[in-house]
Amino acid sequence: MGDLPFSGIGGVGALPGVDLGFLLELLAGIFLASLRIGAFLIASPFFGGSSTPIQVRVILAVLLGVAVTNNITVPDWESFTALTSVQVIITELAIGVASGLILTIWFSAVLLAGEKIASSAGLGFAAQIDPDSGGQTPVISKTFSLFLTVIFLSWNGHLVVLRAVADSYQYLPVGVMPAFPVLVQGGIAAAGSMFFAATIIMLPLTAFLLAINLVIGVITRSAPQLNLFSFGFPISMLGIFVLLWLWVDVLGGAMDELSHSAIENIQFVLGAIANG
Repeated sequence: MGDLPFSGIGGVGALPGVDLGFLLELLAGIFLASLRIGAFLIASPFFGGSSTPIQVRVILAVLLGVAVTNNITVPDWESFTALTSVQVIITELAIGVASGLILTIWFSAVLLAGEKIASSAGLGFAAQIDPDSGGQTPVISKTFSLFLTVIFLSWNGHLVVLRAVADSYQYLPVGVMPAFPVLVQGGIAAAGSMFFAATIIMLPLTAFLLAINLVIGVITRSAPQLNLFSFGFPISMLGIFVLLWLWVDVLGGAMDELSHSAIENIQFVLGAIANG
């Protein structure tokens, strides 16, 4: 029986192909690099919404993980012990989720402003099921949210924030322990900024609504035969629609500044957790 082919150069082990160890190491590196970005895509307001399919988020996280793996050095999976690997995975997920939640908190300012405006104008009953939150959301709040999303996409804010998360691998590589107290403080500061931004957005409209309600109160006081429900509510509803139409340019500028401030805050927090 003759010799097998390639028997003189190592037998079957010398057959051309891909080294299994190299393939596993490559997949492990892509997995580690995709955790932070994937967690951010799940927790962020635009990418994590119900309108974005989960398949799109998974594919985008893997593609960005491949791009990150080519630009930075990801530690070998074999260099981690069992306990260290779990710690690294939890750390990467925490960084991504915290970054996405900070952006979500900032974007929630328009939802809060819309809710207060709707309740002041008597439009609180005009609510719908929000597929993102799963609860009742006033129509004005949802309109403000869509308006902010369009403005955010118009100046490529989604690309800027993805670049900010991808750049965080340069100064906060995989396996490096961040300063978690700074991350918590960043979330608390974002919540305070959310209430401040919501107040700035809704204050002019609520001031006009207060003036309208004062006028309606004087009219109904001087003419008691005018019913508040048949006279006051239609005036308030028509007034808020006219005010929103007149205030659309100012609202657009305020939401543009809000989206820029949100990304600047995320960049600051990611840099602060790396420097402690």
